[in-house]
Amino acid sequence: EPRSPWCCLAWSLLIGAMNCLVFLLNVLLMFVIFTVVLLPTIVVVYFGFQCHSQVLHSSARYCKSVLDDNSSSALIILGFVIMSPLLVVAMALYCSLARRLQLLVCFQPYSLALYKGGRWCCARGCNTQLKAWV
Repeated sequence: EPRSPWCCLAWSLLIGAMNCLVFLLNVLLMFVIFTVVLLPTIVVVYFGFQCHSQVLHSSARYCKSVLDDNSSSALIILGFVIMSPLLVVAMALYCSLARRLQLLVCFQPYSLALYKGGRWCCARGCNTQLKAWV
């Protein structure tokens, strides 16, 4: 049975807020995973750029005694080379965690706002025919 216009609007706002919350949770989870996995690349590229004489040329002690331009260039290249496999690892980790937590199933369709009697489903207790992955 269809809902009244005001009730439909209220449910639409509630479902929209829930979908935004689930989206922000996914983005936060992805940001944390990618930051942790890509931390070695970030550190190596940062030190490479910091100690190179034509980029930042820091006056830090380790830049003067340990890293010259050649070693700084090597660090920059190494950082960008190891970035590709680490991106794959980070994406696989995120997808695995999102699948285990069933985060993509938590998005609710707006048809729940239009008709009474719709079922809320998130993760467990959902219709088993609905799958995010095969």
